[in-house]
Amino acid sequence: MKKWNMDLPRIDFAPPVYQCRRATRPFVLDGNVEKEFWSDAPYTDLFVDIEGADIKPPRCRTRAKMLWDDENLYFGAVLEGDEIWGHLTERDCVIFYDNDFEIFIDPDSDTHQYFEYEMNVKNTVWDLFLPKPYRDGGRPLNGWDIHGLRSAVKVDGEINNPDAQNKRWMVEVVMPFAALYEMAQEKRPPKAGEYYRVNFSRVQWDVDVIDGKYVKRTDEEGRVLPENNWVWAPTGVINIHYPELWGFVFFTEGSEEYEIPAAEYVSWELRKLYYYEHVYCDSHGRFTEDIEALAAGHSGADAWKDAVRRLDVHVETVSHGFEAYAFCPEADRWLMIREDGLLTVYTPEEWEM
Repeated sequence: MKKWNMDLPRIDFAPPVYQCRRATRPFVLDGNVEKEFWSDAPYTDLFVDIEGADIKPPRCRTRAKMLWDDENLYFGAVLEGDEIWGHLTERDCVIFYDNDFEIFIDPDSDTHQYFEYEMNVKNTVWDLFLPKPYRDGGRPLNGWDIHGLRSAVKVDGEINNPDAQNKRWMVEVVMPFAALYEMAQEKRPPKAGEYYRVNFSRVQWDVDVIDGKYVKRTDEEGRVLPENNWVWAPTGVINIHYPELWGFVFFTEGSEEYEIPAAEYVSWELRKLYYYEHVYCDSHGRFTEDIEALAAGHSGADAWKDAVRRLDVHVETVSHGFEAYAFCPEADRWLMIREDGLLTVYTPEEWEM
């Protein structure tokens, strides 16, 4: 059986929440986030290191905004810093080899079938679809495009000129819901009170200025230093592809606010079981229904076992897989997770079928 060989998150379940207000003003795409269209949209918190807010703070400030209407989801972001450079110009190339801004969207919060979008300061884009995370054997579909996508960049400074008065670059991205809702539960645009799971990432390379050009910094052996990954919702590992830890973006009509629903907290306990099952399988060559064996050696295991007992979690294994399920009375829903990480929600009527 293939080894899972992925790190467990070093943080617990505390994703940020954003109340995405309905757009009320005309929109003109020009990359400028400081215009009337965005005046009702609050900024997210400042981005933090992908491993957690307790890791070294980013040296450059990054924030994002969101709005929506019946047709589109709008993104705006401000990326501060005087190192403004980029070279890639071919669509769907590996954009994060430049400094970049990235958006990730899981419309139904099941961790499968989600979207990734990246852009650099030259407004070169890379959009792709992932059937499931890499840790679960997912392979990206690079040929997939967000139909109707529009984007723009505004630069306060000059690209690739270290001598300029560089301050920041701003981005605007427009994604039609028609390109996204195919992976939503009911295959339609969202309604007020519903949510998508979203994350943002900023890749920023350490550079030196050599002969008037930005050059990626290297170590003593000449190897390029790893990039910095600054995100809105940290995943606790240097891997953005943990959709269960992305932020919650609730769609609102105005100033109303929504909270993370109870079912998502039940999902998190099932998610930890999924982590522990894979760790156990890597060591023993099989999955197990023994909760005590799953918890062995993990920090916070006693609290997790208490939660599993309270939720009356059931685990069923087969030769190369497992299913674990629990009922959430607050939501009146059954939740089930399987070995490939897919989280499915059922009504009581669906569960009995």
